[in-house]
Amino acid sequence: MPHIIASDGTKLHYREQGHGRPLVMLHGWTFSGRFFHRNVPVLSEKARVITVDLRGHGESDKPDHSYRIARLAADLRDLLEALELEDVTVLGWSIGCPIIWSYLELFGKARLRDAIFVQQTPRQYYSSSWKSGHAACYDQAGLSETIQKLTLDPEGFDRQNLSDCLATTLGEDERAMLLSEMAKSPAHARAAMMADHTTQDWRDVLPHLDLPSLMMIAEKDAVLVPEGPAWVADNMPNCTALRFSESSHMIFLDETDKFNRAVEEFIGR
Repeated sequence: MPHIIASDGTKLHYREQGHGRPLVMLHGWTFSGRFFHRNVPVLSEKARVITVDLRGHGESDKPDHSYRIARLAADLRDLLEALELEDVTVLGWSIGCPIIWSYLELFGKARLRDAIFVQQTPRQYYSSSWKSGHAACYDQAGLSETIQKLTLDPEGFDRQNLSDCLATTLGEDERAMLLSEMAKSPAHARAAMMADHTTQDWRDVLPHLDLPSLMMIAEKDAVLVPEGPAWVADNMPNCTALRFSESSHMIFLDETDKFNRAVEEFIGR
């Protein structure tokens, strides 16, 4: 598998398929680029599709440092520069969304044409004025409980996490493959990344980010209620919303055909 070396020396593995304008796909927390395995063969007929394993995930290095969202945004910049990509559509699912938001805040629109966001709230913690947070990591106690569970029983955590993220049932082979990918992410990487990610509030900066974009909203998500991602579409200039009535957190697996068509239409418009 090819890789690039990030600016801090971390090796980041990626896969690519197809030709044309680049589509870079960022996976969610505890997962890997292989979670897009149903999508890449179709999308690569229209674009040069690149899926990367975030640091601490998949085949990428698992250092004992640097799991902040801003560092992950720098990893995205390093990938785009190393592969000399221009006019890029970048797609972020779940934690992939704030990685893109951070990239835009830190580096502007450099090398990007547009973005696709998949099911992420701008704020995970609850407050008296914000009720659209994460189902488990909605305060400091919830974060501590999540880290404890994934540390003490990683296999049980992964099985429950995968189940919670789906509205449909996977075949045994596919489920086993995805769980094997999740097992590649060690507890120290997951804990550090979530500890930074879950405390962030992007509601101040999103109204100032005007990159043309699409937000995909899952109506059956048990992890993040649809009102959170909908807020992004309503408050980020040049962002349109597309709802998926039969999907939980993994839209690209629950409604694969609709997801693929939507991405094709967006990148080809």
